[in-house]
Amino acid sequence: MTSLSGGSDNDGSATEPQPLVCARCGTRAEAPQPTWSCSVEHGTRHYICDTCSRENLRAIEGRLDSAWW
Repeated sequence: MTSLSGGSDNDGSATEPQPLVCARCGTRAEAPQPTWSCSVEHGTRHYICDTCSRENLRAIEGRLDSAWW
């Protein structure tokens, strides 16, 4: 699992931006992607590519009771 900054967002250091890496499949992106999802787990950011996000969304929808639809 990969964090964008490698530490606190407010550490004041001028570090080179890290490429985004999907926490599920390892797909890399050199710049922020508007279709990617971001979650924060235990204080660490995790980025999920649009393909993995879509697959996970379908898995979540598949577990919902029919009353939701």
